Amino acid sequence: MNIVIKRLVFTVFFLFFIPGCNTNIDKHNDMQNVSLSDHDDNLAQATFAGGCFWCMEPPYEKLDAVVKVVSGYTGGHNEKPTYAEVTTGNTGHFEAIQILYDPTKISYDELLDIFWKQIDPTDGGGSFADRGPQYISAVFYHDNEQKRLAEKSKQKLDKAKVYDKPIVTEILPYDVFYPAEKYHQDFYKKNPIRYKAYRFGSGRDRFLKKVWGNRMEKKADFRKTSFEEMKNKLTPLQYKVTQENGTERPFDNKYWDNKKVGIYVDIVSGEPLFSSQHKFDSKTGWPSFTEPLEPNNIVERKDRTFFMERIEVRSKHADSHLGHLFNDGPAPTGLRFCINSAALRFISKEDLEKQGYEKFKKFFENNK
Repeated sequence: MNIVIKRLVFTVFFLFFIPGCNTNIDKHNDMQNVSLSDHDDNLAQATFAGGCFWCMEPPYEKLDAVVKVVSGYTGGHNEKPTYAEVTTGNTGHFEAIQILYDPTKISYDELLDIFWKQIDPTDGGGSFADRGPQYISAVFYHDNEQKRLAEKSKQKLDKAKVYDKPIVTEILPYDVFYPAEKYHQDFYKKNPIRYKAYRFGSGRDRFLKKVWGNRMEKKADFRKTSFEEMKNKLTPLQYKVTQENGTERPFDNKYWDNKKVGIYVDIVSGEPLFSSQHKFDSKTGWPSFTEPLEPNNIVERKDRTFFMERIEVRSKHADSHLGHLFNDGPAPTGLRFCINSAALRFISKEDLEKQGYEKFKKFFENNK
C-alpha cells in the first residue's frame, strides 16, 4: 500500500472512528463535582487554555509538585456551561485546565515554560485539529504577580524567535472556572488508545517535535549534590544560605563590591546565573544585578516569611536559595536581583574556557 493510500485510510479512520476533543462521546451532562477554589492556603492555582484539555492534563499531572489538574471551561459569559454548549463556540468559554500546585516545590515560571511547549501560540483560530474560539490558547492569571510572570515569559519566547509568525496567545484575567463533565477528566488514563489516536491525528505532537526538537533544553549537567557532598564542599555559611534560606551580612561578604569582569555561577551546581555586565552598586551591601545571565536557570517564588511578601530567587537545577528580587533597580529592567555572595562562585572572563564556560566569552569581547 503506497504512502498516499495509507494516509487516506488513516484520515478516514481518524475522522469517523476516533472521536476528537470536539466530539461529544458521552451525551449525559454529568458535571464533575470538583472545585479548586477552596484549598490549602499554602497551595496555589494556575489556569491555562491550550486547546484540547485532554492533551493539556498529562504534562502537569506527572509532576510531583502538582496536587491536582482539572479540565474545564473558563473565560465565558454563561454560568455552568455544558460541553455541548461550549463546543458551539458561542459561550465565550475556552477549554482549559486548572492546576493546584505547591509553589515551594515548583514555580509559576516553570509551569509557564511547560505550557508554551504544549501549544502553538501563533494559532489564532484554534489549536491543531480543533478549530474555533473555544480552542484558542490563553493564560488566565490569578493575581498581578502571575500576570507579570506570564507577560515576561511571553516576551522571552517572542525574543527567542522560535516561531516565524507572531505569538497571539492572550494573557487574560481569571474570573471563574467550571469543571468539565466526568468523562473528560483524566481522559488519557481512562481511554488511552482513543486518546493516543486522537493526539497523533491532531498533529500536535508533530508540530511540537518540529518546533522544539532542536531547541529542547539539553539535559543539564548541573545537579544538586547529596547532603554529604554539600556538607563537605560548602562552608557553614554557604550551606546555611543555599540550603536553609539564610542571609549573609551586608558589606561583609565576598562579592558585594567585586568589580572584576566575568560570570557568577551557583556554588552548589555550577549553573550560570549572573554576569558582571548586569551588576551594579545598589548601596545595600549585597551583590545586585539588573537581570540574569541565563533566565532559564532562575526560579522565582513567593516568599511570605517575616510577615511580608517578597519574591524569592532560587537556582533551577540545584534549587539553591540565592536571594530576592525587587522592583527598585536601575534601567533598563528596573529590577534588582539582590543575591547572597555565599550562593555564588565567580569565574573571571580569562578562566571561562578553562572551566567549561567558553560559550560566554563572546559577551565580554569588548571588555579589555
